[in-house]
Amino acid sequence: MTISGARLRYLPGVTARLAHVAAQAGVSEATVSRVLNDRPGVSEATRQAVLTALDVLGYDRPSRLRETSAGMVGLIVPELTNPVFPTFAQVIETGLVVSGYMPLLCTQTPGGIQEDDYLRMLLERGVAGVVFVSGLHADTTSDPARYRALRERRLPIVLVNGVVEDLDAPCLSNDDAAAVDLSVAHLAGLGHRRFGLATGPERFRPVQRRVEAFGPAVRRHAGNGGEWHVEHTIFSVEGGAAAAGRLLDRGVTGIVCGSDVMALGAVRASAPPRWRPAR
Repeated sequence: MTISGARLRYLPGVTARLAHVAAQAGVSEATVSRVLNDRPGVSEATRQAVLTALDVLGYDRPSRLRETSAGMVGLIVPELTNPVFPTFAQVIETGLVVSGYMPLLCTQTPGGIQEDDYLRMLLERGVAGVVFVSGLHADTTSDPARYRALRERRLPIVLVNGVVEDLDAPCLSNDDAAAVDLSVAHLAGLGHRRFGLATGPERFRPVQRRVEAFGPAVRRHAGNGGEWHVEHTIFSVEGGAAAAGRLLDRGVTGIVCGSDVMALGAVRASAPPRWRPAR
């Protein structure tokens, strides 16, 4: 990109006025010019908004401003031990690369680097956007101000498996109600009438949606004679086993699980003990 008067040049024959970048960033043309010419008098938040606007519109940054990660998008996921998150990461990364962006995968670890730590590092590197998968936006006890602040600086973000009310950003989630309904219908078709739901902590939005859908699904597929129980635990093999054990003690014969790893634990808990020969 070159600067010529009040124009930016990206490709031969393709031009755009500074006004386009100014409109995207929500600032004046004079401010855009100061940022592009690396002049003082511009706050860091405004500077980042202008650089992000360049990335979103597809323009190269001036060479002196390329120490930041132009065209890179942060992808923050909880962890990779749960097989659903590597799948999310692979699909999202592929989509970003096809669209011309370089994904930066940030994996959280228990007791280690967390979402806010990664976010701070990504902002310092001037990423073009951030995708959050099952992050703090899925936790009803977390403060959504962090996401509102990102939108105020006009950084594009996407929230997966959760939602922040009244936020100007895409929020994408699985249809948890439909998933619960299909699961209960399957179990009812096998003859079950006492159902259990093993799922995660109550504070998470996907968990709340599953619990809300569970009772109506049982009534719909098993009639008034249907019985249901819910057990909350952690999303892990051990959590699934613990929840399944409690549900089985309550007479449940069919269990719907909130994740694959929980289902593995439930299978282990419900399997009959192996016969061992007497010594």
